[in-house]
Amino acid sequence: MAIHRLSRAPKINYARAALGVTVIASALGAHATAASADTTDPAAASAQAAVAPEAATQARIPTETTVNVTAAQVLAMAKAQVGTSENAYGGGTKFQKWYADSQRAAETIARDGGSRQDYINAPWCSMFVSWVGAETGARPQVGWDAWTVAHAKWFAANKRWGSEAKPGAVVFFSWSGSKNLGAIQHVGFVVKDNHDGTISTIEGNTGNGKVEERVRPKSQVVGYGYPQYAG
Repeated sequence: MAIHRLSRAPKINYARAALGVTVIASALGAHATAASADTTDPAAASAQAAVAPEAATQARIPTETTVNVTAAQVLAMAKAQVGTSENAYGGGTKFQKWYADSQRAAETIARDGGSRQDYINAPWCSMFVSWVGAETGARPQVGWDAWTVAHAKWFAANKRWGSEAKPGAVVFFSWSGSKNLGAIQHVGFVVKDNHDGTISTIEGNTGNGKVEERVRPKSQVVGYGYPQYAG
């Protein structure tokens, strides 16, 4: 499980962030890249080209797969987690523990390497989104992954990817402003479009190591995944 695949929002405490990279790199036995670094794949010339290698990361959403869950319910569940914080090692949250025990972890371990234990202290923004989807019964539409890039490519492969901020959409960020899916570093839920060049969000694994409500510039958004909610 390569560390660069499990991206998080930049931490304010950079010394702690550097320590976290060292700890996780040691646990994974992988070449570590700073979690806030740009992970752009130069070979990916376009979003479409970036989709192809990961099109089978998760099964395509069957046409008959629907969920009786609204965007408002998903956002309410996400908001109820605001304040949840990681421990001094960057882990210990219920989102990481849930993912480590999930069926999906076995699948992503087969893809990325590592072990279930490695997820316990790994960057958890995508695990948070996945947990909210599972807890509300919207997992078939929200998806589940620990790697933000693969999570985004799953939406794109299922033709549920776009550039419009909608409540309940899954928003993917690149701090460099890149629009390349391979450059994605962070993920959360859209609460609303503020119509001033920013969006309001709920995100896990923010720069403060918590679930928080944030206002983000659209310039940092790579794109949006659209779960097909009820209503």
